[in-house]
Amino acid sequence: MKFILFVEGHTEKKALADFLKRWLDPRLPQRVGIKVVRFEGWQNYVDEIAQKVEFNLSGKAGADVIGGVGLLDLYGPTIYPSGVQTVDQRYAWAKQNIEKQVGNARFTQHFAVHETEAWLLSDAAIFPAEVRSALPKREPETVNFDEPPAKLLERVYENRLGRRYRKVIDGSNLFFDLTPDTAYERCPRLKALLDEMLQLANK
Repeated sequence: MKFILFVEGHTEKKALADFLKRWLDPRLPQRVGIKVVRFEGWQNYVDEIAQKVEFNLSGKAGADVIGGVGLLDLYGPTIYPSGVQTVDQRYAWAKQNIEKQVGNARFTQHFAVHETEAWLLSDAAIFPAEVRSALPKREPETVNFDEPPAKLLERVYENRLGRRYRKVIDGSNLFFDLTPDTAYERCPRLKALLDEMLQLANK
């Protein structure tokens, strides 16, 4: 049995299945698979998510699928109406909007607040010492729309290491070093994602 994880970019495709499985597998009677379906950014995701869900969850292709899980960064998309501005407002509106668009009871939409890099910020110890000392001392998911996590890391890496933060290379390596339990405890939206996947896998 497996999940289908729908993501918007290369870093998520390369690192997230392993990361999520490291939390899920020890809590399940048997391991589950995670097949990752990658889109070319959030716009492509919004445009084609309904078709991709239908293809992967229906018929023979979906026979051994526990469910489909969508994951987007909350920061980036410009789909929100003008009056929808706070984290909670944007999360609730976009989740409802995309799930309605997909129209499949086996699909659930989640968001990384504000980007999946927020999960990395849950454990400063995984970063080089020069970077570690410059990271903000606040909860990871409060690194916000003004300077979201990846932008923060780009600035700190440039200032402290004299090089850019490479989302695919650095991000993937950091995810392999990150203990999922640490991120789970400090990132409520990630906790909600993992809790729902665990519940679905146990049905």
